[in-house]
Amino acid sequence: MKREFHIFLTALMFFTRIPIPSFKNYDEKLLNQCTRFFSLIGILVGSISFLAFWISSLFFPIEIAVIFSFVVGVLTTGAFHEDGFADVFDGFGGGWTKTKILDIMKDSRLGTYGTVALLLMFALKFYALLKFVEFANTDWFLIFVGFICYHALARTAGITLSFLIPYSREDASSKSKPLAVSYTWKEVFGAYFFGCLTLLFLVSFSLYFFAIIPVLMMLVMYAKYYFNKWIDGFTGDCLGAVEQFAEVFILLTIVAVCRYI
Repeated sequence: MKREFHIFLTALMFFTRIPIPSFKNYDEKLLNQCTRFFSLIGILVGSISFLAFWISSLFFPIEIAVIFSFVVGVLTTGAFHEDGFADVFDGFGGGWTKTKILDIMKDSRLGTYGTVALLLMFALKFYALLKFVEFANTDWFLIFVGFICYHALARTAGITLSFLIPYSREDASSKSKPLAVSYTWKEVFGAYFFGCLTLLFLVSFSLYFFAIIPVLMMLVMYAKYYFNKWIDGFTGDCLGAVEQFAEVFILLTIVAVCRYI
């Protein structure tokens, strides 16, 4: 049990900016094993974002509350996934060979492709989340479930890519290098359990929310094909990009379903 707690603390340390107490006996295996709590971290981030949304909605219009939820979410994660999302667009937008793409993705500077992609992505998330809140019509439990679901399931989709294709980069410069090894059943089970748990809460409102599953499956399978084609595998930035795409697609699917229930 103590080992599991240390794994969870490692997940908090690696995937968020939440301060954690120091502990002894840290090893690289902990960083690989913390994958099992990736979706649970999504529930935590989603809960924090919802809390920011709810508190700010008491004082400001809903539009501002939605933006506050994004701000707090980004501060909680340190823009971990958004950074990968932007790097992927810079790399694949400006590179035409595997080496060139990987070199650009390692560059810490933000390029034109990444900037435009981030702006469009946040615009889509803003309007999708705003419409979802309007459809929910002050049903705070539904809104809360929506928040944790789009954060947790998106992380489940992101980590799924690492289960399907090999790691692309051979050096130690990538964020996810310690994660790019073989996984045990505990990592796979944990990644899916917490994500699917949030979906079960969501489908308690309508079975049509199961439509999220095929949407995410198509996203992951296309990402698998695309990244394998260009860089022969995945990098940490690729996982971040899939996670961000998944957030957008989950929110859009939720909005589409809400229009008809």
